[in-house]
Amino acid sequence: MLALMAAAIGIGASAGEALWMRDVKISPDGTRIAFTYKGDIYTVGVKGGEARRLTTLGSYESNPIWSPDGSRIAFASDRHGNFDVFVMDANGGNATRLTTNSAGEIPETFTPDGKNVLFSAAIQNPAESSMFPSGRMTELYSVSVEGGKSRQIVGTPVQMPVFTPDGKKMLYQDVKGFEDEWRKHHTSSVSRDIWCYDLATGRHTNLTDRPGEDRNPVVSSDGKTVYILSERDGGTFNLWQFPVDNPSAARRMTDFKTHPVRFPSRASNGVMAFGYDGGIYTMASDSAAPERIPVEINADTEVPVVKRGVRPGEAVVSPDGMCLSRRLNIPPQCRLHIPLPLNVILAGGMITARCITLQSVTAIKISTVLKSPGRKTPILRMRRL
Repeated sequence: MLALMAAAIGIGASAGEALWMRDVKISPDGTRIAFTYKGDIYTVGVKGGEARRLTTLGSYESNPIWSPDGSRIAFASDRHGNFDVFVMDANGGNATRLTTNSAGEIPETFTPDGKNVLFSAAIQNPAESSMFPSGRMTELYSVSVEGGKSRQIVGTPVQMPVFTPDGKKMLYQDVKGFEDEWRKHHTSSVSRDIWCYDLATGRHTNLTDRPGEDRNPVVSSDGKTVYILSERDGGTFNLWQFPVDNPSAARRMTDFKTHPVRFPSRASNGVMAFGYDGGIYTMASDSAAPERIPVEINADTEVPVVKRGVRPGEAVVSPDGMCLSRRLNIPPQCRLHIPLPLNVILAGGMITARCITLQSVTAIKISTVLKSPGRKTPILRMRRL
């Protein structure tokens, strides 16, 4: 029997202190912190407390960024298939889709005037580029907060960019190779560095030319100090700072031992926020000790599973005997899940399908390919109806 499962969005609510909050980003005025939790965007006060859920769809949302005035939040969502850039009011409401390319687009930062969002995507290398086309080697683009056509800003990978206060330069982390971005203690010729990009001249200057990892630049409000994550001294990722005109004078700000610090950001009042060991921490000043803030999540988290089956006589065999097709009507906001292993025996053939999950579909046609000449691995094909 062809066994199928549809996992619907749950109704039961749970409350308690949350863990594994990601994409931590403090608001420009230092009063709120945006973050990702279980594929949704939340905000919470800088002192902690009950978080406010901004997105509620069955899709996956991530990478929230604040507009310069703190009134809007841009984020990535796969509600239409691949990741696109959306923008919404910082207090919640309907989100506006800004990008529609088939590539995955991830928002990086707003322009200083708040009129555009910069995002990374592997869409099109410049004609003069010698880089091998790859989804890992993205380009930097700009799109209006009102939507419309995007334009390319830089044809090489520019990740985590931040503007200097005068808006004339950007600091960013590069990508030189295909190493996992979450790898710890990475030391090689392709480890990440912090660069400064002059928007007027187009010149890129390496500020941290060393074998180890330096990443996630943040700039002080006066533009004189740069904050980064680094594994210098052989330790885990910690917060470091250095004068923008003297990168060699770097000094460590935190002293975590076991896990890496992630997702640093800084408000205009000097308060910093970052993630560590699944929690959110803040630092009131450069010399203050990090403090973990309590974050309470009250949200639907239960996911009851409803089994759907295909009984003999319900499926349709293709004329060539190679496909088994079945139409399923899936309730809105449900996830269609095909478990592993899935064994189907028909016309003397047997296949084992991998686990596949599709979100937010209303009806789908499943064709199980039982014979595929020239392929050792059978194919499971799906098509929206």
